[in-house]
Amino acid sequence: MLSFRSFAALLAAALLPLSAADAKTPPVQGKGMVAAANPLAVEAGLNVLRKGGSAVDAAVAVQAVLGLVEPQSSGIGGGSFMTYYDAKTRKVTAYNGRETAPKAAGPDLFLGADGKPMPFMQAVTSGRATGVPGAVAMLHLAQGQHGKLAWKDLFVDAERLADQGFVVSPRLAGMIAGPFPQASQPDAVAYFTKSDGAKYKAGDLLKNPAYAATLRKIAAEGPKALLEGKIAEDIVRRTTDGPLPGAMTLDDLKAYQPKATEAVCRPYRVYIVCVPPAPSGGPAVLEGLGLLANTKFDKTTATSVEGWYLFSQAQRLMYADRDRYYGDPDFVDVPMAGLLDAKYLKARAALIAPDKAGPAPGPGNPKGAGVRAPDATAEPGGTTHLVIVDADGNAVSMTTTVESIFGTGRMVDGFFLNNQLTDFSFAPKDKDGAPMANAVAGGKRPRSSMAPAIVLDKKKQLVALVGSPGGSNILAYNLKALVGVIDWKLSMQEAIMLPNLIARGDNYASEANGWAPGVLDGLAAKGVKISPVGGEGSGLHGILVTPQGLTGGADPRREGVARQP
Repeated sequence: MLSFRSFAALLAAALLPLSAADAKTPPVQGKGMVAAANPLAVEAGLNVLRKGGSAVDAAVAVQAVLGLVEPQSSGIGGGSFMTYYDAKTRKVTAYNGRETAPKAAGPDLFLGADGKPMPFMQAVTSGRATGVPGAVAMLHLAQGQHGKLAWKDLFVDAERLADQGFVVSPRLAGMIAGPFPQASQPDAVAYFTKSDGAKYKAGDLLKNPAYAATLRKIAAEGPKALLEGKIAEDIVRRTTDGPLPGAMTLDDLKAYQPKATEAVCRPYRVYIVCVPPAPSGGPAVLEGLGLLANTKFDKTTATSVEGWYLFSQAQRLMYADRDRYYGDPDFVDVPMAGLLDAKYLKARAALIAPDKAGPAPGPGNPKGAGVRAPDATAEPGGTTHLVIVDADGNAVSMTTTVESIFGTGRMVDGFFLNNQLTDFSFAPKDKDGAPMANAVAGGKRPRSSMAPAIVLDKKKQLVALVGSPGGSNILAYNLKALVGVIDWKLSMQEAIMLPNLIARGDNYASEANGWAPGVLDGLAAKGVKISPVGGEGSGLHGILVTPQGLTGGADPRREGVARQP
């Protein structure tokens, strides 16, 4: 069986810079912008904006198409986190569409008969891996509050593409042909195999009339179409099939509720960065920024050894805290205020050795922290991110997912089911009996790394939006893009194209290419010895507001584009 390490290894526009002098951010002008991981999805969002739709209206259309053309990453069978900026009120709202565990799920969900955690690759395709999907319910909640067009009219492009067919992209073709366990599941094999027995490849036309029918039902009925009735029955049936059947019920689906809360916002330099609260990874990104703010990082450049060194060491501290303390705050106390406290951040940043990296740092002891065990939950790269600004200056930054490649590989009614529950800790306690903040519990949302960010100026005017897929690496990807545009004065596209460096514990991983001369050697001399990993799996998308209008960035590591109507 393919190991998790091998599995993870397989996942592998000239713009104006943002500067501290940009404190007087101009209001958004023009007709808006959409950046997402597939041009067909971007065009669907642009079509909504052309009709006078809002950013949230466009997000519904983009997600509907992504679930068809990029099913390895997200879909209506998965979940999402969104941050929304209202241009009139200048407030940022966080929407939580994270999946929930069935009520019957307990801490032994992923324990084998011997009481030990089962192999990840065994769990990932099981019925136990699927949580109650939340993306559609979350979008419906947000669209009801901020939409301008009728919900039923937001699925036109996705329905047409599903009925008439879409051209399989190279990335999707690679996932279909790849050695991922989900791609070899019966449902996935049936969907991706042509009548002549050959698998679909890049350039082929793929139709999905079942998905079109599901979208028509969702367009007419809203999330009720997914969470009640025949489709809900199909979800329960498929998740309770063996091997390793889950315990989801119709009541679990019917009871699902998305959340809308205030975003978590903290100052960074002359800006304000806003993210969703836990169980998202947003607060961890804020901790990373807070740590860097207590160093001389703002004196560095994107081509300096010192800048990348500080970036790596702040990451190590950030991950050590995140891995121990974060979970669903409805079930465990998450010491977010303590982790983001100014004195705590200053003390943690002081642990960064000035000349050479030391051994892996442990977690800190922030105010409000209880006794928690370190969590080594596996989070393979997957997921997708989109950013949208509409003509009124409202904005959406949304990370959305079915977890890893094609979720569990199980399908119902034209879409894949998520494997989101494998984001829980498989073991509820460590060997000493300390509890995991991210242990499984009925109704609980698993911890996430998704961290869709929105940047404001001091007057709370929109400055930037950014986010990425990539499993636990999302935290590093988003941190890189944010410091790239804020500290290193790069354009969004330039910041996205910077090499990805992931520093966690004693492990440093990065792309082999894209580095300025001498940086890798300089890092090695400071104890940061990097293991090259091709591609690193980011899918960053971002938008900047500049005096000349909106400028966007799309990650060349995937297939996305940033375009205006």
